[in-house]
Amino acid sequence: MLQISLEKPGHFTATHDAPEPTLAPGEALVRVHRIGVCGTDLHAFAGKQPFFNYPRVLGHELGVEVIDPGTEPHGLKRGDRCSVEPYLNCQRCVACRRGKPNCCTDLKVLGVHIDGGMRPLLAVPARKLHRSDKLNYEQLALIETLGIGAHAVERADVKPADTVLVIGAGPIGLSVIQFVLVTGATLAVMDVSETRLAFCRDQLGVKHTLVPGSDTAAELKTIFGGDLPTIVIDATGNPKSMAGTFDLPAHGGRIVFVGLFQGEVSFNDPNFHRRELTVCASRNALPATFRDIIALVEAGRVNTQPWITHRFTLAETPTVFPRDIAGNPAVLKAMIEVPA
Repeated sequence: MLQISLEKPGHFTATHDAPEPTLAPGEALVRVHRIGVCGTDLHAFAGKQPFFNYPRVLGHELGVEVIDPGTEPHGLKRGDRCSVEPYLNCQRCVACRRGKPNCCTDLKVLGVHIDGGMRPLLAVPARKLHRSDKLNYEQLALIETLGIGAHAVERADVKPADTVLVIGAGPIGLSVIQFVLVTGATLAVMDVSETRLAFCRDQLGVKHTLVPGSDTAAELKTIFGGDLPTIVIDATGNPKSMAGTFDLPAHGGRIVFVGLFQGEVSFNDPNFHRRELTVCASRNALPATFRDIIALVEAGRVNTQPWITHRFTLAETPTVFPRDIAGNPAVLKAMIEVPA
């Protein structure tokens, strides 16, 4: 079985005789058809991903087919098309008991903490498979990315009356934008790339876009009728951008950090208290979020097809990923195909 491993930063290797997985109780055997490349994979390739060890088989945005549903009843059958929820939680800790398995104290994410889906066959807990009779494998591979954005919007508790600034229009920012639009809130998007802002306007229908500058606060007030935004969601993972968010929300507003980096964020405490800001982290997504997103995509309310700018096969990964994907600002979303 072909398996692609990231042996160290900047270097993939291909193994052609990797063993096929065996099933443990509660697991299902799936065939991987599509793998989405996300920021986590890019950071791991660059050697900048927190909580990461090498070598590692990447791949956690997966569109899969059930080959063997296993012995425990989970409503699955052979041939089902599924999205994989790659967050393997303990089901026992305080977070799991309180309905937050996305931040389990012993969380292991496929392709990050344990080997993921850059191989044709994979054993996963059956409870982590979310089925759709309508979506194709490419759409199913994008559900996890959408989940990151959807959960950030859940954390922000966005209402139709809110004014929202999303900072960063990369893949995670795009997923945030999709679900802010679903809420009906007034949205503005800020990014350093005019190309990405044009994509937001032309493909997603975002009416208000801006590039960061010395008069950002004034521009936001112009967009939002004289006020700063009630919610700021930062999807950059950039420390300067994240620190700067504390100057952008309205009094009584909220900040949500979706991206992360290896370091610390500091802020001016009097400014923080004067505005009585609420600051939230957003990690991964909840099981119910996966089901909700599948329903929205099936209903045509969320469309990610314009996102995908690059495609290549699993066997091409060691060559194409370093040459065409890593560090390429033209990449919005890359999709890996796993031929039968």
